[in-house]
Amino acid sequence: MSEKQNRILIFGAGVIGSMYAMKLIKAGFDVTLFAHSNRYKSLRENGLQYKEKGNVRSIHVNVIDTLANDDVYDFIFVTVRYDRSESALLALKDNQSKNIVTMVSNSIGFSPWLDIVGDRLLPAFPGFGGQIIDGVLHPRFLPKMIAATAFGEMNGVVTERIENLAKLLKTVKLPYVIKKDMQAYLITHAVSDIAMLSVLHSENKIIDQKTAGKRKTARKITVTLKTYLRAIQKAGVSIDPPMLKMVLTFPNFLLDLFFMTWLRTKMVRDMMLPDYANSANNEIVQLNNDLMKFLSQNDMQSELVANIID
Repeated sequence: MSEKQNRILIFGAGVIGSMYAMKLIKAGFDVTLFAHSNRYKSLRENGLQYKEKGNVRSIHVNVIDTLANDDVYDFIFVTVRYDRSESALLALKDNQSKNIVTMVSNSIGFSPWLDIVGDRLLPAFPGFGGQIIDGVLHPRFLPKMIAATAFGEMNGVVTERIENLAKLLKTVKLPYVIKKDMQAYLITHAVSDIAMLSVLHSENKIIDQKTAGKRKTARKITVTLKTYLRAIQKAGVSIDPPMLKMVLTFPNFLLDLFFMTWLRTKMVRDMMLPDYANSANNEIVQLNNDLMKFLSQNDMQSELVANIID
């Protein structure tokens, strides 16, 4: 990437935004974080704090809580939860930056986002996770074969900005994959999130660890995931990544065992902490509601609900 193409705004200073900021700053890019409230104050006073090799480190980051329309960036990464995506894009509507990279899940397609920011939209999805505990980022990077930053134009064409974003991520040494059908990828990912994370809430409260580890909980994931995958497939969505198609051929008892093991991991225990679980539930509810709208447009909603009840 040329030296002039290195000004980046990260809109959202949660886990994903903080992780991209950390990696980009270390690689020498001009990075600004957009944050609110306590997170804004913490970043201003303490810098971007993160855990690395058992130690808490800090790196300076430019942080803002207001954005002028003529404050132009080469890329704006939107790194908020799905239920906050519309308000984030509305805040960027009049900004003059040309590339708005939505690092956000999506279960309904891009029309609502396009109505706000137009062809500046570049859909993407992050390839890592983690937590922020007491203001300190605890990053969790996964092998490339499991997770990588995914992005692509809505029409599948490899444009100049796709090539520039690929160069940027390569410089930062973050694994990436360019997708020809980001809508299919995001809807498939939303389906897996809905199936796996919705079980962490039951009757409007976080379930306890004992209940989470039961076969009944794992079976709910198995049935929901298979039903939703079949539904989006019948609605014309290509399952991506393709390996998720294999889920439809696996016996239920094998998937139950897999999900029982997953539900007992430390990662899931961390996900059941109130701050994370309640925020994640808001996102999952919105993803599920919008998925129902998407499927209803393809006459699949009633069949899907019936299959889950059965």
